[in-house]
Amino acid sequence: MRKDNLYYDIYNTLRDDILSGKITPSEKITEIGLAKKLNVSRTPIRLAITKLREEGLIKGNYVYIPNETDFRDIFQVRELLEGFAAEYCATYITEESLLKLEECVKNGFSDDEHIRLESNYLFHQILVEETRNKKLIQIIDQMQSLIRLFRITVTLQKRPRLVSEHEEIYLAIKEGNGSRAKKLIQEHIDKDLNFGLSHLSFISHKND
Repeated sequence: MRKDNLYYDIYNTLRDDILSGKITPSEKITEIGLAKKLNVSRTPIRLAITKLREEGLIKGNYVYIPNETDFRDIFQVRELLEGFAAEYCATYITEESLLKLEECVKNGFSDDEHIRLESNYLFHQILVEETRNKKLIQIIDQMQSLIRLFRITVTLQKRPRLVSEHEEIYLAIKEGNGSRAKKLIQEHIDKDLNFGLSHLSFISHKND
Protein backbone atom coordinates (compact mmCIF):
# COMPACT_ATOMS: atom_id res chain seq x y z
CA MET A 1 0.00 0.00 0.00
CA ARG A 2 2.82 2.36 0.89
CA LYS A 3 4.48 1.83 -2.51
CA ASP A 4 1.17 2.46 -4.26
CA ASN A 5 0.74 5.72 -2.33
CA LEU A 6 4.29 6.78 -3.22
CA TYR A 7 3.71 6.13 -6.92
CA TYR A 8 0.45 8.08 -6.84
CA ASP A 9 2.05 10.99 -4.98
CA ILE A 10 4.85 11.12 -7.56
CA TYR A 11 2.36 10.89 -10.42
CA ASN A 12 0.32 13.76 -8.95
CA THR A 13 3.45 15.87 -8.44
CA LEU A 14 4.75 15.30 -11.96
CA ARG A 15 1.33 15.85 -13.51
CA ASP A 16 0.81 19.14 -11.68
CA ASP A 17 4.36 20.31 -12.44
CA ILE A 18 3.81 19.59 -16.14
CA LEU A 19 0.45 21.33 -16.32
CA SER A 20 1.68 24.33 -14.33
CA GLY A 21 4.74 24.71 -16.54
CA LYS A 22 7.30 23.89 -13.83
CA ILE A 23 8.52 21.08 -16.07
CA THR A 24 8.94 22.49 -19.56
CA PRO A 25 8.72 20.69 -22.93
CA SER A 26 12.47 21.21 -23.41
CA GLU A 27 13.36 19.41 -20.16
CA LYS A 28 14.31 15.77 -20.60
CA ILE A 29 12.55 13.35 -18.24
CA THR A 30 14.46 10.30 -17.08
CA GLU A 31 13.88 7.75 -14.35
CA ILE A 32 17.39 8.23 -12.98
CA GLY A 33 17.16 12.01 -12.93
CA LEU A 34 13.77 12.08 -11.20
CA ALA A 35 14.78 9.36 -8.74
CA LYS A 36 17.76 11.48 -7.65
CA LYS A 37 15.72 14.68 -7.57
CA LEU A 38 12.90 13.17 -5.49
CA ASN A 39 15.18 10.82 -3.51
CA VAL A 40 13.11 7.70 -4.26
CA SER A 41 13.66 4.42 -6.08
CA ARG A 42 13.14 4.16 -9.84
CA THR A 43 10.12 1.81 -9.61
CA PRO A 44 7.47 4.37 -8.56
CA ILE A 45 9.03 6.87 -10.97
CA ARG A 46 8.68 4.35 -13.80
CA LEU A 47 5.03 3.71 -12.94
CA ALA A 48 4.25 7.43 -12.78
CA ILE A 49 5.95 8.12 -16.12
CA THR A 50 4.10 5.21 -17.71
CA LYS A 51 0.74 6.61 -16.60
CA LEU A 52 1.63 10.09 -17.83
CA ARG A 53 2.61 8.61 -21.19
CA GLU A 54 -0.75 6.84 -21.36
CA GLU A 55 -2.46 10.16 -20.64
CA GLY A 56 -0.47 11.89 -23.37
CA LEU A 57 1.49 14.29 -21.17
CA ILE A 58 4.84 12.66 -21.92
CA LYS A 59 6.01 11.55 -25.34
CA GLY A 60 9.36 9.79 -25.52
CA ASN A 61 11.35 11.45 -22.75
CA TYR A 62 9.84 14.91 -23.03
CA VAL A 63 6.74 16.73 -21.81
CA TYR A 64 3.98 17.17 -24.34
CA ILE A 65 1.46 19.95 -23.70
CA PRO A 66 -1.63 19.27 -25.84
CA ASN A 67 -2.79 22.04 -28.15
CA GLU A 68 -6.37 23.23 -28.70
CA THR A 69 -7.06 20.54 -31.30
CA ASP A 70 -5.94 17.84 -28.87
CA PHE A 71 -8.26 19.20 -26.19
CA ARG A 72 -11.19 19.39 -28.60
CA ASP A 73 -10.59 15.78 -29.66
CA ILE A 74 -10.49 14.64 -26.03
CA PHE A 75 -13.68 16.46 -25.12
CA GLN A 76 -15.44 15.11 -28.21
CA VAL A 77 -14.66 11.62 -26.94
CA ARG A 78 -15.93 12.65 -23.50
CA GLU A 79 -19.20 13.86 -24.99
CA LEU A 80 -19.74 10.53 -26.72
CA LEU A 81 -18.83 8.35 -23.74
CA GLU A 82 -20.40 10.41 -20.98
CA GLY A 83 -23.45 11.02 -23.14
CA PHE A 84 -23.87 7.26 -23.32
CA ALA A 85 -23.23 6.98 -19.58
CA ALA A 86 -25.89 9.54 -18.68
CA GLU A 87 -28.45 7.92 -20.98
CA TYR A 88 -27.61 4.49 -19.54
CA CYS A 89 -27.91 5.76 -15.97
CA ALA A 90 -31.39 7.11 -16.62
CA THR A 91 -32.50 3.49 -16.83
CA TYR A 92 -29.99 1.49 -14.82
CA ILE A 93 -28.51 3.69 -12.09
CA THR A 94 -28.80 2.26 -8.58
CA GLU A 95 -30.68 4.10 -5.88
CA GLU A 96 -27.47 4.41 -3.89
CA SER A 97 -25.62 6.09 -6.77
CA LEU A 98 -28.59 8.36 -7.47
CA LEU A 99 -28.37 9.59 -3.88
CA LYS A 100 -24.64 10.16 -4.34
CA LEU A 101 -25.34 12.26 -7.44
CA GLU A 102 -27.80 14.34 -5.44
CA GLU A 103 -25.16 14.85 -2.75
CA CYS A 104 -22.65 15.95 -5.41
CA VAL A 105 -25.08 18.58 -6.61
CA LYS A 106 -25.62 19.89 -3.08
CA ASN A 107 -21.88 19.96 -2.37
CA GLY A 108 -21.30 21.75 -5.65
CA PHE A 109 -22.83 24.89 -4.11
CA SER A 110 -20.39 24.80 -1.17
CA ASP A 111 -18.22 27.81 -0.34
CA ASP A 112 -15.26 25.44 0.08
CA GLU A 113 -13.43 25.19 -3.26
CA HIS A 114 -11.99 21.77 -2.41
CA ILE A 115 -15.48 20.39 -1.76
CA ARG A 116 -16.71 21.92 -5.02
CA LEU A 117 -13.81 20.43 -6.95
CA GLU A 118 -14.31 16.96 -5.46
CA SER A 119 -18.08 17.03 -6.04
CA ASN A 120 -17.48 17.96 -9.70
CA TYR A 121 -15.12 15.02 -10.15
CA LEU A 122 -17.43 12.57 -8.35
CA PHE A 123 -20.52 13.62 -10.29
CA HIS A 124 -18.95 12.63 -13.60
CA GLN A 125 -17.11 9.62 -12.17
CA ILE A 126 -20.29 8.11 -10.71
CA LEU A 127 -22.00 8.25 -14.11
CA VAL A 128 -19.03 6.65 -15.85
CA GLU A 129 -18.61 3.88 -13.26
CA GLU A 130 -22.33 3.10 -13.21
CA THR A 131 -22.06 1.83 -16.80
CA ARG A 132 -19.86 -1.01 -15.46
CA ASN A 133 -18.19 -0.89 -18.87
CA LYS A 134 -14.52 -1.52 -18.13
CA LYS A 135 -13.30 -0.22 -21.48
CA LEU A 136 -15.28 3.00 -21.22
CA ILE A 137 -14.00 3.56 -17.68
CA GLN A 138 -10.43 2.88 -18.81
CA ILE A 139 -10.61 5.39 -21.67
CA ILE A 140 -11.94 8.12 -19.40
CA ASP A 141 -9.26 7.28 -16.82
CA GLN A 142 -6.53 7.72 -19.43
CA MET A 143 -7.74 11.28 -20.04
CA GLN A 144 -8.05 12.27 -16.38
CA SER A 145 -5.03 14.59 -16.22
CA LEU A 146 -6.35 16.85 -18.95
CA ILE A 147 -9.92 16.57 -17.73
CA ARG A 148 -8.67 17.61 -14.29
CA LEU A 149 -6.98 20.70 -15.72
CA PHE A 150 -10.29 21.89 -17.12
CA ARG A 151 -12.21 20.78 -14.02
CA ILE A 152 -10.00 22.95 -11.84
CA THR A 153 -10.44 25.88 -14.23
CA VAL A 154 -14.23 25.73 -14.56
CA THR A 155 -14.70 25.11 -10.82
CA LEU A 156 -12.32 27.67 -9.36
CA GLN A 157 -13.10 30.27 -12.04
CA LYS A 158 -16.78 29.66 -11.26
CA ARG A 159 -18.14 28.96 -14.71
CA PRO A 160 -21.75 30.23 -14.83
CA ARG A 161 -24.42 27.57 -14.18
CA LEU A 162 -21.87 24.79 -13.73
CA VAL A 163 -23.62 23.19 -10.74
CA SER A 164 -27.11 24.07 -11.98
CA GLU A 165 -26.32 22.02 -15.09
CA HIS A 166 -25.31 19.10 -12.86
CA GLU A 167 -28.65 19.44 -11.12
CA GLU A 168 -30.53 19.36 -14.43
CA ILE A 169 -28.62 16.25 -15.52
CA TYR A 170 -29.33 14.61 -12.17
CA LEU A 171 -33.06 15.38 -12.43
CA ALA A 172 -33.24 14.01 -15.98
CA ILE A 173 -31.61 10.78 -14.79
CA LYS A 174 -33.88 10.61 -11.75
CA GLU A 175 -36.91 11.03 -14.01
CA GLY A 176 -35.64 8.29 -16.33
CA ASN A 177 -35.33 10.67 -19.28
CA GLY A 178 -32.25 9.24 -20.99
CA SER A 179 -32.34 11.34 -24.15
CA ARG A 180 -32.54 14.56 -22.12
CA ALA A 181 -29.76 13.44 -19.76
CA LYS A 182 -27.54 12.66 -22.75
CA LYS A 183 -28.24 16.01 -24.42
CA LEU A 184 -27.66 17.96 -21.21
CA ILE A 185 -24.35 16.36 -20.32
CA GLN A 186 -23.01 16.76 -23.85
CA GLU A 187 -23.90 20.46 -23.79
CA HIS A 188 -22.37 20.70 -20.31
CA ILE A 189 -19.05 19.18 -21.44
CA ASP A 190 -18.96 21.45 -24.50
CA LYS A 191 -19.41 24.50 -22.27
CA ASP A 192 -16.61 23.26 -20.00
CA LEU A 193 -14.33 22.94 -23.02
CA ASN A 194 -15.00 26.41 -24.39
CA PHE A 195 -14.77 28.05 -20.97
CA GLY A 196 -11.55 26.19 -20.21
CA LEU A 197 -9.96 27.10 -23.54
CA SER A 198 -10.81 30.76 -23.06
CA HIS A 199 -9.04 30.75 -19.67
CA LEU A 200 -6.15 28.52 -20.71
CA SER A 201 -5.39 30.00 -24.11
CA PHE A 202 -1.74 30.32 -23.10
CA ILE A 203 -1.29 26.58 -22.91
CA SER A 204 -1.38 26.06 -26.68
CA HIS A 205 1.71 28.25 -27.05
CA LYS A 206 3.93 26.22 -24.74
CA ASN A 207 4.92 23.90 -27.56
CA ASP A 208 5.86 26.77 -29.92
